[in-house]
Amino acid sequence: MYRLWKGAFEREFIESNAKTTIAHLPVIRLKNLNLAIPDVEEQKRIVGVLREQMAAVEKARKAARAQLTVALELPAAFVRETLRDGKTRSHFLGDCLAEVRNGIGPNWSQYVVLGATREGLAPAKEGVGKAPERYKLVNPATVFYNPMRILLGSIAMVDDGDATGITSPDYVVLKGRRGILDTRWFYYWFRSKYGKQLIDSLSRGAVRERILFNRLAAGRIELPDYETQLRASQRMMEVRPVIESITKELEATEVLPASILREAFPVEA
Repeated sequence: MYRLWKGAFEREFIESNAKTTIAHLPVIRLKNLNLAIPDVEEQKRIVGVLREQMAAVEKARKAARAQLTVALELPAAFVRETLRDGKTRSHFLGDCLAEVRNGIGPNWSQYVVLGATREGLAPAKEGVGKAPERYKLVNPATVFYNPMRILLGSIAMVDDGDATGITSPDYVVLKGRRGILDTRWFYYWFRSKYGKQLIDSLSRGAVRERILFNRLAAGRIELPDYETQLRASQRMMEVRPVIESITKELEATEVLPASILREAFPVEA
């Protein structure tokens, strides 16, 4: 009975004009719901089938989550692999990175506004400010971060296949210097334990500390040779479609329970 009511109620709620909470669903619409209730034996059979289907959905969901976790960890593993043999050279980051300082100018309206979160690249929560021409261009092979939230891991990269955008003039925008530092390799290094160790070493302990490029440039990084970086970078790029595929699979499993309930318990107007 619970599954029947839940399926019917969710269908009615979705189809209603409720704007905010369930409390806004008119009581009269609930009273007029027609539930096609089968006999007890049929109810027991349906419940058995539902349990099997829901268990299968949960199993698929757990498997997809496990696969996604492994896939997301691969780029950091590739970074560790390039550093494992110890054949690295120490460099100042200021010698390896070029900062993008110029604003986009009058063409700013042609681009989406992008932000950096702990999960990486994301649409900015806020639109452009009072000086949109000062927003910085972030195109493929560009890393950028929020200097006020870098201690929390708010670092992003626009990669091949991502749309070019603009980001806040307050953000630090970087590119690796060709022949020295591959930008994609650096991004995953920056988000790994190595980057965290560097950021912590540059921090002075303030909760809302700003780490701008000048301070970052004084940090040191152990780099494998450029060709080794490129090989790892290629493998990192190949992981992306795998992550996207698993994410779509996981999203599909998230909507399956409601779909199963709707098919098992259709609601008549």
